[in-house]
Amino acid sequence: CSPQMADDSVKSEAPAQQQQDNGDNKSLQMTASGNGETASENQSLSKRQRKKLLKQQKWEEERELRKHRRKERKQQRRLQRQNHQDEDGVDTQSARKRLCREVTPSSLRLIVDCSFDNLMLLKDVCKLHKQIQRCYAENRRALHPVQFYLTSLGGQLKQSMDEKDKGWVNWKDITIKTQHYSEVVAKEDLIYLTSDSPNVLEELDEKKAYVIGGLVDHNHQKGITFERAKELGIGHAQLPLGSFVKMNSRKVLAVNHVFEIILAYLEKGSWQEAFFTILPQRKGAVAVLDETTAQEKEDKDSDSDTDTPEQTEKKA
Repeated sequence: CSPQMADDSVKSEAPAQQQQDNGDNKSLQMTASGNGETASENQSLSKRQRKKLLKQQKWEEERELRKHRRKERKQQRRLQRQNHQDEDGVDTQSARKRLCREVTPSSLRLIVDCSFDNLMLLKDVCKLHKQIQRCYAENRRALHPVQFYLTSLGGQLKQSMDEKDKGWVNWKDITIKTQHYSEVVAKEDLIYLTSDSPNVLEELDEKKAYVIGGLVDHNHQKGITFERAKELGIGHAQLPLGSFVKMNSRKVLAVNHVFEIILAYLEKGSWQEAFFTILPQRKGAVAVLDETTAQEKEDKDSDSDTDTPEQTEKKA
């Protein structure tokens, strides 16, 4: 090529090289500036912040080490379980499965009557909602779960359940109806559990359906469940609480307490055990037998303190 063309090529390459050098210089300046800012930031951090930053860095660096240690611990636990099974000849997992198979559902039906919604304040409805949640949870893990029904569901209670417990629509092993319980179960099978009934329930009939009034504020609606049962012409009874327990308060129990007492009775076969397993301490429950024994002892002591004149002369 001609000298003129060579000169033009050198001239065109020179500006490009100069631009690259300028870019590198700028990059170096920016890096230096960035390092300066980082250093400046580190200097501006307090002692506590720097300590926290170092701790976070150390935690990140030791992530893999922690993962490895967790894996080792898991393997050790597995070996320990295997050794334990070899020594005892028992497979723990199989034992758990056998325990699950021992659960025997009861044919007895328990109904929570939710038809008192318009008689309760919202705060009481929210309490009822929690009691129903407790009933559901206890029935799910009971040794002899009952056939659980919710009837007349609607109004404030349904609104509370929709807002605070959206998962209730996926509850299992429960029958939820908007209809009244008398429309769901034959009247001859119904027995309303109410403390105002003169009838005392001695035993549970698994062919029957027992109704629990879904009412929280009983003090304002005394006797209403008993009256409802009489109006409908269905059977009614009270739990044999007075035969086994003496309490400081009224015999009116919360919905979940009645529900849990029945579950406990199905498991233990004893009303007294069921009552003292479930009743809260604030009720001041005392076994009737203990109360009678204490009274007899007190009477005996009182008699021994009161001597007749003849006894006094003999002692003298």
